[in-house]
Amino acid sequence: MRARGMAPLDLESGRVDMTHGAGGRAMTQLIDQVFAAAFDNPLLAQANDQACFEPPPGRLALATDTFVVTPRFFPGGDIGAMAVHGTVNDIAMGGARPLYLTAGFVIEDGLPLSELRRIVRSMADAASQAGVAVVGGDTKVVGRGQCDGLYINTTGLGVIADPAIRISGDRARPGDAILINGPIGDHGVAVMASRENLAFETPILSDSAALNGLVAAMLDAVPEVRVLRDPTRGGLAATLNELAHQSAVGMDLDEAAIPVRAAVRGACELLGLDPLNVANEGKLVAICPPERADDLLAVMRAHPLGRDAARIGTVTGEANRYVTLTTRLGGRRIVDWLAGPQLPRIC
Repeated sequence: MRARGMAPLDLESGRVDMTHGAGGRAMTQLIDQVFAAAFDNPLLAQANDQACFEPPPGRLALATDTFVVTPRFFPGGDIGAMAVHGTVNDIAMGGARPLYLTAGFVIEDGLPLSELRRIVRSMADAASQAGVAVVGGDTKVVGRGQCDGLYINTTGLGVIADPAIRISGDRARPGDAILINGPIGDHGVAVMASRENLAFETPILSDSAALNGLVAAMLDAVPEVRVLRDPTRGGLAATLNELAHQSAVGMDLDEAAIPVRAAVRGACELLGLDPLNVANEGKLVAICPPERADDLLAVMRAHPLGRDAARIGTVTGEANRYVTLTTRLGGRRIVDWLAGPQLPRIC
């Protein structure tokens, strides 16, 4: 609904300015023509400061994340779709079905309206594909040079309807199987290549995707899954170290079993990166009892987002909670946390 007395926004060549965050007609105009137009749904259309709905039966899952990636557009994705995927995945990693999102935008004075609209539309498409609704939000406009164009925060709400589903990072047990749904490192390398204007013979695309459909299929078939986690910042290495500490266990990985695309491996060698430390936005680690590993792997491979799934290691009773790797040459090394930032502003 257009604010009275205001001309339509110039969504092709106009820019965000400080009036769009001042609480007046210009802000209402921005919200109506950019955000409400893209995210339209009955709860958002209430136009209140909150979305009111009846809670579904089951345990609720809540997650929030903030996205500051640069560049905002990269091969295979953009900050808008990633803001939806990231929070949907955080909800799904608890075994929950994501239902609703809220979105907060910190926008820098001068951001082209065409770019903002493109990002918001990308978010709306990603939310629709994931089966979630954006039911509330907020916008703030800050001065030039204060936020590198655009930051997005998304908060998600989901429900775990089945009381038998109990997934947590502290539930891994010695002997359990460690699985991943596909090749690692795609997202981090895609963003870095775009940032540095690098071109590779084989294009590398971000793996950014909503994993809730895959998770639902996995849990329908193997409700005994103990742990799910998406290896985003810090990559697979950081994620497995986190889980080892939470569960007070060790982990032993097989380097030859960990899927990495040849193009990503080559790019990492060129850039001096370890694929184990590179961020992902469409991958999950699953830990399950060993006797259910083959069943779970088959279900994952039957899904489009898990066709390259692999069993990559085993949980051990190692008292120091070390994550170790058996290399292709038969040696062993410790897979440690990163000591500092490897790839800044990846997500």
